[in-house]
Amino acid sequence: MKRNILNAILLATPILLASPVMAGNPAHVQQLLETRMCQGCDLSNEDLRYAHLIGSDLREANLEGAILIEANLEGADLTGANLEGANLEGAMLTNATLNNSNLDNVNLANAKIYDADVTGASMENLDITNAQIFNTGIGVGGETP
Repeated sequence: MKRNILNAILLATPILLASPVMAGNPAHVQQLLETRMCQGCDLSNEDLRYAHLIGSDLREANLEGAILIEANLEGADLTGANLEGANLEGAMLTNATLNNSNLDNVNLANAKIYDADVTGASMENLDITNAQIFNTGIGVGGETP
């Protein structure tokens, strides 16, 4: 009897302890894809890979942990957006506005970042491996003297 109870507890433990990744708001995803207007939206942990988000309004949006692999964010306004831990590998960020955004732990490997404005953005542990960066305040090295 005790063995059956113990086995039941052992089988149920992983299920009880598993914490599912909470995704953003599906209605916000639909709004973004249909209108490209999603100021203040919750898009955290959403899979937006290959999305065409040219000129999107994502000011103050929560994109924490979002998957934006090869997304086209040309001309997008991400002012004040939280992109912490997001994956933008191979993304296009030409003429994007990232003022005061959180880019901590963001993967920008192989991204194309031309003429983007990153004034006031937090960029701790940014991965820019093989990224093409031109006329943008992102670089390798220490603080500006």
